[in-house]
Amino acid sequence: MRAASRTAAGRGVQFSASPVLAVKLPVWRSRVVLFTMFAAFAALAGRALWLQGISNEFLQKQGASRYARTLELPATRGRITDRNGQMLASSLPVKAIWAIPEDVTGTSDDKLRQMAKLLEMSERDLRKKLDSDKTFVYLKRQVEPDVADKVMKLGIPGISTKKEYKRYYPEGEVMAHIVGFTNVEDKGQEGMELAFQNNLAGTHGSRRVIKDRLGRIVEDIESVRHPHDGKDLTLSIDRKIQYIAYSHLKEAVEKHKAKAAGIVVLDAKTGEVLALSNLPTYNPNDRGRLTGAQLRNRVLTDTFEPGSTMKPFAIALALENNLVTPQTNIQTAPGRLTIGRASIGDAHPHGMLTVSQVLEKSSNVGTAKLALQMKPEQMWELFTTVGFGQAPKLDFPGAVAGRVRPHKSWKPIEQATMSYGHGISTSLIQMARSYLIFARDGDMIPTSLMKVDTPPAGQRVISEKTARNVRAMLEMAAGPEGTAPKAQVPGYRVAGKTGTAHKLVGGQYANKYVSSFVGFAPVSDPRIIVAVMVDEPSNGMHYGGQVAAPIFSAVVANALRAMNVAPDSSVTDIIIPPVELKESL
Repeated sequence: MRAASRTAAGRGVQFSASPVLAVKLPVWRSRVVLFTMFAAFAALAGRALWLQGISNEFLQKQGASRYARTLELPATRGRITDRNGQMLASSLPVKAIWAIPEDVTGTSDDKLRQMAKLLEMSERDLRKKLDSDKTFVYLKRQVEPDVADKVMKLGIPGISTKKEYKRYYPEGEVMAHIVGFTNVEDKGQEGMELAFQNNLAGTHGSRRVIKDRLGRIVEDIESVRHPHDGKDLTLSIDRKIQYIAYSHLKEAVEKHKAKAAGIVVLDAKTGEVLALSNLPTYNPNDRGRLTGAQLRNRVLTDTFEPGSTMKPFAIALALENNLVTPQTNIQTAPGRLTIGRASIGDAHPHGMLTVSQVLEKSSNVGTAKLALQMKPEQMWELFTTVGFGQAPKLDFPGAVAGRVRPHKSWKPIEQATMSYGHGISTSLIQMARSYLIFARDGDMIPTSLMKVDTPPAGQRVISEKTARNVRAMLEMAAGPEGTAPKAQVPGYRVAGKTGTAHKLVGGQYANKYVSSFVGFAPVSDPRIIVAVMVDEPSNGMHYGGQVAAPIFSAVVANALRAMNVAPDSSVTDIIIPPVELKESL
């Protein structure tokens, strides 16, 4: 049989002719196969035509996602300066280090160790970020340019840099509560940085580029949007006066071992805030150990019972309504006054006092007797007109309104205690602004943290005569026979009022105090108003005349000289009586 097969092959006989190999297939089957193949090729051709000719959007997107990138062009944040153009906040160019984790795979341990050291990270934290399944991760933000250059010189695949900005505050903790700070995204978080975020931030731009697989820019496609830098901000703050206020406040807090303190300096002519400082404070350039207590802008966000600093308003209202004159006698003996089931008293009995002396000696009894001659509605209207119970319009985050209850609910004892600053709460900025009516001959103007080019028009609150009478009384209160002789300033006449109030703890008055002083100078033509508050002094002294008045004196003396304000007094020696008077609580 093998021989027969070879013979057939030798003769050229086809295998299909063999009866064993011959297969009879139906004709339709071959046609079905041919049609199926033709349909498949037609479908492929149609799909190719659809994707590449008619609708190529999908492929374009897929391709662009692999090689095209939109790069953000950061706008430079606006600068913040003081009223004289001194820099308070500026933006410095830095870089962000970012990675494509899958491209870093296979990098030697030695190079990763070097990069971690440059970025001041642990190798473990670096590897944790690089083990991410994300296509993009930040390794570190706001890296100094020279450090970023060293990282890039390591030549690690998948590591790139991005330009960004870091905020720098040259005045540090001195300006912290005014200027505030930004976060790593360069967005304002506190202070003026937050209040004017939209103006300072500007608008970021962007551009489209083609990158290779190593992240290198190969070609610019187009500039989508140009960046627009933020606008500069000029504050009303005077850097020199701010430093003066801060340094004297810090010295007093350390001396009296106080929990906290605040000070604000207003320009009596324009209403501008020339200085605003709080303690404790913080360094906005180094916020690694920042606490809530350091962040609190107490001048604007904390309220307290102002105590005797409220007495000038009750006396001014009595004068304005022609109920008394500065020479009218008020009997304050025996130093206590009973109202219903309650009684109020003076720190020392004074007997018969004129209205001027009531303020000079800080008599609670005398002030309460004047207040009770008036309708509650009259006192409430004066309080609200000068800004108590209303949030200051300062465009600053967190400024509080304080508390003045509706006059319809006042009881006689409450009206009496509010006249000398108990049962009412205010912020320090409200106290400073309220004294404008005495420094400005009876009118009020808005306060501002922004530099004012044209002084605003005033709103009449009390008559010029009343304002000048109270001003004279306040000068007596800050004089040798008043409660604040330590407020005096060599060469300048000063006026002001002390305040000492128990603190409310758990709804009850505790043996803790807030010492305060509000005043202005020079009396002949007031230029600045200074309000000081010291929270919980605990080194043996707590009266406003002992704790807050000396701060006022030091700040006023240095600030007026810095402003080149001419002296208005020929007396250069400070007169302090051997026995210091203490205001009534």
